[in-house]
Amino acid sequence: MKIGLAYDLKQAIAAPVAGPDDTLEEYDSAETVDLLAAAIRSAGHSAVKLGGGREFLENVLNTSVDFVFNISEGRGAYRSRESQVPAVLEMLGIPYSGADPQTLAIALDKPLTKRILQTAGVTTPKWHVFRTPDDAKNVDWAGFRFPVFVKPAFEGSSKGIRVTSMVATPEQAEEQVSALFESYGQPVMAEEFIDGDEVTCGIIGNLGETGAEPLVLPLRVLPRQKTGPFIYSVEVKRNYKQMVDYEYPARLPQPVLECLKEQALLVYKTLGCRDFSRADFRISADGTPHFLEVNPLPGLSLDSDLFIIATAMGWGHERLIRSVLDAALSRYPQLCG
Repeated sequence: MKIGLAYDLKQAIAAPVAGPDDTLEEYDSAETVDLLAAAIRSAGHSAVKLGGGREFLENVLNTSVDFVFNISEGRGAYRSRESQVPAVLEMLGIPYSGADPQTLAIALDKPLTKRILQTAGVTTPKWHVFRTPDDAKNVDWAGFRFPVFVKPAFEGSSKGIRVTSMVATPEQAEEQVSALFESYGQPVMAEEFIDGDEVTCGIIGNLGETGAEPLVLPLRVLPRQKTGPFIYSVEVKRNYKQMVDYEYPARLPQPVLECLKEQALLVYKTLGCRDFSRADFRISADGTPHFLEVNPLPGLSLDSDLFIIATAMGWGHERLIRSVLDAALSRYPQLCG
């Protein structure tokens, strides 16, 4: 089978001169793309690099591929940017890996995702959305518990999540909202801070017609030095080898683990995630998992949380990619003939 690779390389995108230093955080390296191509070839397929943006459009129109393995994050600062490549592939009738455009567009809108999931029964911290900088001056904080966590409403890959994101007063929240508007130019949200264990749940596979469920893989993130509330910020993720330890499987009480897996699967099912995903939770003092956000297009680099989980399971990178690919191809039995 000829499998195309859709991706966006950091070096292919010009960062705005005045933008924040994490502007390109979500994009991939050539090393990651080469590893994916090698894994696809090891499964007996040929791999064709399609790239991203305009390059992707030209290549996918001029190259006949049977299937696309998609890790493209999309272009621009649009909240639906991750759905760009899957939408084109659906228009052209080309099957692909991962979530569909609707799931990807919803998941990058964090307040909308929380509203949908809360309705479905997922526990998530209380939140406010600020559509303009002035909204923070007029918000009614009654019933809202401080400290709160302030972050951009339409970002992934921990963009805009810093050690300064947690604030203790409405005045500090107003300042942080204003700063994020200036840096990211988009709505901002404030969320009640849950001071507990940070757990990210990787998911690989799909729901089967016979009731089979995907693998749900909880990973606990443990700071090496805890001098205050832990924030799994972009700074920590960039220096994770020095700043945190990972525990897989998370050694949490069995009832907490069961509830965590149940909530992670409910997120997966409700949003229509496919093949692979990752959802982040905080565990409060009473053992309740609180959903923070979901990434239906998680990173697959050697530094990604999903690869850290795979390593702890005794998997190599090739097995991780082939597992995602197998899950995706199983949705298209006509291709596997």
